[in-house]
Amino acid sequence: MARQTQGGARQRFLALLRRVRMDAGLRQADLARKLRQPQSFVSKYESGERRIDVLELREICRVLGVSLTEFVRRMENDSD
Repeated sequence: MARQTQGGARQRFLALLRRVRMDAGLRQADLARKLRQPQSFVSKYESGERRIDVLELREICRVLGVSLTEFVRRMENDSD
């Protein structure tokens, strides 16, 4: 049961990452360029193939113009 809940939370997290990028009007390639990473970096973490750590998330948020605090708040609100 916990595994299903965790999986659902992960899917919501990934969906929020995509939504925040799209709200910023950026394609994966645009975000990757700003992060100085290959496009596959963004593709893999958005698909769940690659996990990101909190430092990477903080940098992604900075580039997208949203604070890490705001991102977490949105994630918590999405889970309610």
